[in-house]
Amino acid sequence: MLPMNKPTLPLEPVESFDYVIFGATGDLTMRKLLPALYRRFAEGQVPGDSRIVGTARSPLDDDAYRERVRAALREYLGAGEIVDTTLNRFLGMVHYVSLNGAESSGNWPALASLLNSGTGATKVRVFYLATAPDLYGDIARNVAEKGLRSETSRIVLEKPIGTDLETARKVNDGVGRYFPEGSIYRIDHYLGKEAVQNIIALRFANPMLERMWDSESIEYVQITAAETVGLEGRGGYYDGSGALRDMIQNHLLQVLTVVAMERPSSLDADALRDEKVRVLKALKPLDPRNLHANVARGQYVQGKAGGKPVPAYREELPGEAQSRTETFVALKAEIDNPRWRGVPFYLRSGKRMPEKVTEVVVQFRPGEPGLFGEARPGSRLVIRVQPDESVTLPLFVKHPGRGFGLEEVDALSRPAGPERARYRDSYEGLLLDAVKGSPALFVRKDETEAAWQWVTPILENWRESDEAPEAYEAGTWGPDSARELLRRSGHHWVEDAAA
Repeated sequence: MLPMNKPTLPLEPVESFDYVIFGATGDLTMRKLLPALYRRFAEGQVPGDSRIVGTARSPLDDDAYRERVRAALREYLGAGEIVDTTLNRFLGMVHYVSLNGAESSGNWPALASLLNSGTGATKVRVFYLATAPDLYGDIARNVAEKGLRSETSRIVLEKPIGTDLETARKVNDGVGRYFPEGSIYRIDHYLGKEAVQNIIALRFANPMLERMWDSESIEYVQITAAETVGLEGRGGYYDGSGALRDMIQNHLLQVLTVVAMERPSSLDADALRDEKVRVLKALKPLDPRNLHANVARGQYVQGKAGGKPVPAYREELPGEAQSRTETFVALKAEIDNPRWRGVPFYLRSGKRMPEKVTEVVVQFRPGEPGLFGEARPGSRLVIRVQPDESVTLPLFVKHPGRGFGLEEVDALSRPAGPERARYRDSYEGLLLDAVKGSPALFVRKDETEAAWQWVTPILENWRESDEAPEAYEAGTWGPDSARELLRRSGHHWVEDAAA
């Protein structure tokens, strides 16, 4: 049994920094970035002389922006996390400069004056780009040409990095003209999740699992990211993206690389990322010859969520009644290397699913008939990433007092609960990893492009095809083609296998 009551380890303070957020009035900043920085400040990891500088086009001053931040923190943090004295000290670190980061004219002198005031010239500077990706190159150029980039500067790029291979290269090249690769931090918040990082520990700190982690012992792997919500006001972005771009290309392919990579030579950033890139490059291509048999896509129609009627996707998009954007994708990926040859990796992500869950299911092969009669089904290692982080691995043991009758118990169990210290939000660690100059949990340029290299042919095929996404009822696990995808290999999604 894994320990359930270990307290959160104390955090070492980082060095003083200036965090400049472009897109500082946006949803991501208010909902994720500022709450993450507040939590780390409240836990004593952020020095009080650090500064958080918001920039956006809105004509605000420091006081007006601080009131927006105050309101956002009260909305997105738990009631018990807000302490007025701590909140006031945190807000004292917050500043605002009205600026369009993509334009070379404007209030750049005011930003430069603020950053260079006091000891600012010697601090670590992190430029966080929470804007549209097509602005990244222009913002990077302006930061460099206005003399704001220092020797200890880093630039953090939010996803998506482009919309296909060509645009990803354009984004990477645009930023790379002004920042060296070692200073570019492409963030994928799934890599900041404790449960995803725990996969590395499970695999390489447990010799038993490490020896079983291959095609001889594992029958298949499922990686699921299911959401119960619909568009939630993100229709403009989502309809130009879809589930494949929004979730599969970045988040779930990153999880796949952690599950499938070879043992790295160390935990250093490049050693980890080298192995992840090898996985992406070993993925068998999906092209028009095999696409239909290996990919299912759907779009939700009217149904129920939480017992209440909800509209169809197209009804949430006024004026877009003919949209062919997929809200669900399931696909079968295969890795062409000695460890994984013949083992399917099933990836799926969708909106308006029956439950919100992100998890990895590793299905071990069944045993042979023997002493206890019929063959026993293979054990199933389940790594729950959200909402309740846990790790379970059931095994058969003798039932007490029943001869050799068997029962199933969890040999490996780490359930979430109120008695456990909270899992820190993924952005908390990643934001300060950028300050520390620790890129291990960020995505390298060649990783981004290798993922797009595999995904782009799927997008191109859909664009050229007249076939619309298959309809599925809101509140269900996607279209029938997603289940057929597994049935062809004699497999079932985890919820079907449990039924």
